Amino acid sequence: MKIEPIKVGKGITVTELIDQFCYSAFNARRLGQAGKIWKEMVNENAFIFLTIAGAMIPAGLREVVRGIIENGFANSIVLTGANLVHEVCESLGFHHISGSELADDVELSKKGISRIYDVYIETSAFEGVERFFMDVFGDLSGTYSSHEIIWEIGKKLENSFLRTAFDKGVPVICPTLHDSIAGLHLMLYGKNAILNYSKDTKLLLDLCSKRGKKGIVIVGGGVPKNFTLQAMLLADGFDYALQITTDSPQFGGLSGATLEEAKSWCKLKSDAKAVTVYCDATIALPLLYAYMLE
Repeated sequence: MKIEPIKVGKGITVTELIDQFCYSAFNARRLGQAGKIWKEMVNENAFIFLTIAGAMIPAGLREVVRGIIENGFANSIVLTGANLVHEVCESLGFHHISGSELADDVELSKKGISRIYDVYIETSAFEGVERFFMDVFGDLSGTYSSHEIIWEIGKKLENSFLRTAFDKGVPVICPTLHDSIAGLHLMLYGKNAILNYSKDTKLLLDLCSKRGKKGIVIVGGGVPKNFTLQAMLLADGFDYALQITTDSPQFGGLSGATLEEAKSWCKLKSDAKAVTVYCDATIALPLLYAYMLE
């Protein structure tokens, strides 16, 4: 295939640009391939998992995630506890603000500000989150999966992708709920609630065993990636997979592990259509979402 020069003119659409990427090289080509694979997943009515790790919500991607759910570009979400907590922060009216990675962190602490690279959030936000979780978790009684707890959270929020997921019946699973502020507050205020991850595993296995094709969109790797991929050890393997990561495979970490490696575990089918895009997800995911919308 001939490498074609990328032609950019006034009024070019995201679709036109990413389609050109397919005839380019390096990660531009990978991004173009990712768009084609994701579009095929939707056109083939595949059941699609979106896994989210890294500070995606603090970085401003919450509306992208909500749009992906609203438009049916993902049928289940698996995320970290941190992204869940920061989504609750935003939904309650608190905000992440632009900062500097060169700031004096001791001084920030004195001012009641926490830093995520070049993003700041005030301590008052987490005080508000605590009050919210106190009410939600205090009403719980019984044994819950993280998915069931998240739906209890989502139905009490407005302007949140957690509410969108609840309204549309899209399962949201958090295999690291305990590893977050939400987990701390569940322990403190959910005196009559028991978190049972076996129920999440059962749900995930049921979803992976559904008839028809299955696909996965992996943002950042981490526990959500492994938790979702490993469910295919008891199913047939994913038909489609795309991964956005900045990690390299040679260090042996999961977030950098290639999708080809996943085929050795039978987590992906041997003929699965798969591509890894080595790019900051705050760049790649909005571009892919815009491509899907067009």
